Amino acid sequence: MSSKDNQDNSAFPGGNWTEWTEKDLETLDQVSRNLMQASLKSQKLMSDVVAKALEGDPVLPQADPFHSASEFGEVWSQIISQPELVMQAQADLMKGYLDLWSNTTKRVVTGDEQAAIKPEAGDKRWRSKDWNENPVFDAIKQSYLLNQHFLMGLVHGVDGVDDKTKRKVEFLTKQMTDALAPTNFALTNPDVIRETMQSRGENLTRGLKNLMADLEKGHGRLALTQTDMEGFKVGQDLATTAGEVVFENDIIELIQYAPTTETVKKRPLLISPPWINKFYILDLREKNSMIRWLTKQGFTVFLISWVNPGPELKDKTFEDYMHQGLLAAIDAVEEATGETSVNTVGYCVGGTLLASTLAYLEATGQPDRIASATFFAAQTDFELAGDLLIFIDDEWMKEIGRLMDAQGGVLDGRTMADTFNLLRSNDLVWSFTINNYLLGRQPQAFDLLYWNADQTRMPKALHLWYLDNMYRNNRLSKGELSFGDVPLELSAVKTPIYMQASRDDHIAPYPSVYKGAKRFGGPVRYMMAGSGHIAGVINHPDANKYQHWTNDDLPETVDDWIAGAVEHPGSWWLDWREWLNERSGEDVPARTPGDGNLAAIRPAPGRNVLVRSDEETASPKPQTVD
Repeated sequence: MSSKDNQDNSAFPGGNWTEWTEKDLETLDQVSRNLMQASLKSQKLMSDVVAKALEGDPVLPQADPFHSASEFGEVWSQIISQPELVMQAQADLMKGYLDLWSNTTKRVVTGDEQAAIKPEAGDKRWRSKDWNENPVFDAIKQSYLLNQHFLMGLVHGVDGVDDKTKRKVEFLTKQMTDALAPTNFALTNPDVIRETMQSRGENLTRGLKNLMADLEKGHGRLALTQTDMEGFKVGQDLATTAGEVVFENDIIELIQYAPTTETVKKRPLLISPPWINKFYILDLREKNSMIRWLTKQGFTVFLISWVNPGPELKDKTFEDYMHQGLLAAIDAVEEATGETSVNTVGYCVGGTLLASTLAYLEATGQPDRIASATFFAAQTDFELAGDLLIFIDDEWMKEIGRLMDAQGGVLDGRTMADTFNLLRSNDLVWSFTINNYLLGRQPQAFDLLYWNADQTRMPKALHLWYLDNMYRNNRLSKGELSFGDVPLELSAVKTPIYMQASRDDHIAPYPSVYKGAKRFGGPVRYMMAGSGHIAGVINHPDANKYQHWTNDDLPETVDDWIAGAVEHPGSWWLDWREWLNERSGEDVPARTPGDGNLAAIRPAPGRNVLVRSDEETASPKPQTVD
């Protein structure tokens, strides 16, 4: 690197120490002092963490919650026993390194740029221009990618291992290689080196302060900060659509939202969001609020706000959530509006509950209580449920049970957050590790990440039942579930269904959602949106983002559906609105919350949603309303 490069970019001092100025030496001295201070603090920090771990705090996860040693041993013993696989992988690795060496030498001499390997499209780790423009960092990047490709190729290519074991080892190998990326280390990340020189090492001392704060917040367990948790307040900045709580019991508040049109559709709309997150993903801010948008389309909107349960609710079951949750809400909507049939929406696990309820109502002779059902990113068949399946084995179930027992019978929100973050670790773990701890910066306020960090707890009985019956044994789709003596059979459900999936959803993959759509016995409209589990659903039409695909048919496979689908720019909400309008009846005068047979209890967003898992240990007690 030339002296001119050094003058233009202060990240890296000049290569000849005799050219260094007094200012350069002063900077180096300050950097050294800050690095020494950071080193001493980190030693104390690690000592405290290790001491905490040795105390055996039962609330902390085990070091290897996956108990994956046996699977790794099985896969690698098979790899070693397949010399052709190993030799081919080594040959490919050697060729890659020869190409890398040749291309790097040629680039230094002639400036000609060629790559032996390139990152996958959308890999944001290499956004810094130094990873491409600086030959040294470009070589470091490609060397890492070659090694990662080598390891992943061996695991993916091995024979003689069942698919479940291979998928688990592939996932964990990817997690380990992602953790070892040069972007995650101060000495091999150009942005960190630049920040270290410019701040004279203060970024590292700030980073250690951030790390200590996160460890303290997690009581010895790293609670990675992804956003400024003081940047928003629910009910003031988020979840601000006007409405009233009109019903409540031990596990729900039912919110009726205020109309924004003079007339509304006769049939009300009831939304069942997931209980593993808070409902306000549907009502973040005015510009992206689905709730507010629905009221502007002339729908009377009701929404279930699930309790953030404490230990006193540890024995609540999935069936309780149906009877005291969804069915109780339907009863309350009928009492508030006089309508005996509702349109419904189920998001994620709220959709799995809705599907089970549809089957229950069909079996008990009450199918007309739900006129239509819309599913957002919801699975009813879990055979193709994606990477989450690797978490649902015997050892993981035991670990989850142990953690819930240690926490009084509920699963803390942090465990769920960590699990979902692992599915996108580069975006949701390592990017914040670099920003917070290596660059020493504070996360910015971001509404979506605020919601993502505002997790809820789950009752032990409900959660273990759900994992066992849905993910592990797929009993709902097989017709093997019963509530009491009532069998649940999805094929018997004739209710019209709108099934939304997202192309890049890593929690409810679109092939899995499609497989579930085929389980119902009535008319199903399947629609696939662009983006993922959240942005694929929450895509306000005014944003003019992404796209969606429609196909009036429902062929045997999702590949056949895609082959016949038509792509449309922008949000899918307009397509859904037309479908919903056809099933909502004529226009009637707008309904004001509290004017029906149910009195207003308290203003939206209610109080369930205000309970923070990191601040409270018990569920709020409903007030008695005369």
